[in-house]
Amino acid sequence: MSVTTTSHTPTLQERLRGKGGHADRSFRGVVYVSGFVVLAVLALIALTMFDKSRAALSHMGLDFFTSKRWNPPGEQYGVLSYIWGTVYTSVIALVLAVPVSLGIAIYITQVAPNWLRKVMTYVIDLLAVVPSVVFGLWGILVFAPHVLGFYKWLSRTFDGWPVLGNIFGPNPQGRTFFTAGIILAIMIIPIIVSISREVMETTPQTEKEAALGLGATKWEMITGAVLPHSRGGLVGAVMLGLGRAMGETIAVALVIGSATGQITLNALTSGNSMPAVITAEWGEADTLKKSALIAMAMTLFVMTIVVNMTATAVVNRSQKRMGVR
Repeated sequence: MSVTTTSHTPTLQERLRGKGGHADRSFRGVVYVSGFVVLAVLALIALTMFDKSRAALSHMGLDFFTSKRWNPPGEQYGVLSYIWGTVYTSVIALVLAVPVSLGIAIYITQVAPNWLRKVMTYVIDLLAVVPSVVFGLWGILVFAPHVLGFYKWLSRTFDGWPVLGNIFGPNPQGRTFFTAGIILAIMIIPIIVSISREVMETTPQTEKEAALGLGATKWEMITGAVLPHSRGGLVGAVMLGLGRAMGETIAVALVIGSATGQITLNALTSGNSMPAVITAEWGEADTLKKSALIAMAMTLFVMTIVVNMTATAVVNRSQKRMGVR
């Protein structure tokens, strides 16, 4: 009795898996190691900053975060007003930049002809790499002196209004929270536009054609197909712009006015922010003051992480609603 043996001819998928198995495992290992290295570096940065800031935190306690008194000769270090300045200027920048950025991104991807689309894309990408000191110098030398008349008009126009009267308050100046917010808005618009444009271009052409085929207008197609599909990426773009605005140093330091202890809704008065204070006062700081400045940087670091985690949560929630895994 003879036994017949049949040889199995490997399929193309099996041959590719056999050839690429080692490469896939190696690549997976490199990716895991790279991710671990990034987390390790962030952890080391956080631990180093915490260690260097312990002197100021021990000296001030919770008053470091709840007090607005910053008096280095008296060894009083409270960063509440600087936290307010950082958040306030960033919010002003977002309020001004987000509508403009989304409008530009929609125009480039959905309306503009091909030749104009290429030109606008090139110009926007070029603006994104302009050094921040250029915007700061333009703000202090050109923008701030000439915008004072407009600020006075805003103050007179909204005087006595419930909310806007406080935002556009009396005695306007050129170097203010609002000036810093405008400069930051100009700086983050190219970033938000670039990311929003890339996200909007991922909208399937079939979805847009289906909306138009059902009788939707161009605008209805954008609001009904493009924006819902791009929601998660647009949130990520806005949060990335917020992170850039919160961490900006030189441009803000030049145009915000460098006032201490200002916690006010009046956007037309001078103030200060954490990055600007660190940049301006580090060179002349003694040991305790350097510890306070490092603690301020650690506070900004934590705020940035919170913003990024919030953005990730919003994007994930949006993707779940859209059925994207």
